[in-house]
Amino acid sequence: MELKLIDAKGQSAGSLSASDELFGRDYNEALVHQIVTGYLANGRQGTRAQKGRSEINKSTKKPWKQKGTGRARAGRASSPLWRGGGKIFPNLPDENFSQKINRKMYRAGMCALLSQLAREGRLSVVDGLTVEAPKTKLLADKVKGLGFDRVLIITDEIDDNLYLSARNLQNVLVLEPRHADPVSLMRFDHTVVTKAALAKLEEMLA
Repeated sequence: MELKLIDAKGQSAGSLSASDELFGRDYNEALVHQIVTGYLANGRQGTRAQKGRSEINKSTKKPWKQKGTGRARAGRASSPLWRGGGKIFPNLPDENFSQKINRKMYRAGMCALLSQLAREGRLSVVDGLTVEAPKTKLLADKVKGLGFDRVLIITDEIDDNLYLSARNLQNVLVLEPRHADPVSLMRFDHTVVTKAALAKLEEMLA
């Protein structure tokens, strides 16, 4: 598979041969959907909680007598039928949202996603990407010079200058190959991979 190689100004600088195992796969929409939903589900903490009728801080006294008032019978003010009462089926704080994704499935889904990005022209390779100082403007100018607005940058190593320069840019995300995830690959319009990071991706996924 031939990937597009660009220079610091975003101009085409030829092509780079890459592994067909990583960038030559057919797009499996069902598999990509499964690994994306699994990744998002595994990121949920499950700490939400609601109170049942026994946990509501209200009086347990019967609001009025059972008969003779003409109103419907009522036992306590914490009834789920009343405003401010407990929930009938409350969410518990120990709820588990995790989904099991097999390692081979995850790798195959990532390869299918990267292959589709390459076919659509949304993936490019650069020799390297560094900034001389920890300044947001320096990285913003580099990204603008590449010709991208929303871009995911995958580099082999993130130094302090690159990390500090990228953390305040909303439309730029810098990741190492081991932290590349399917949600980020789909969220950004374009993905830029350094040559060293490309070799690591091939070692990890291919």
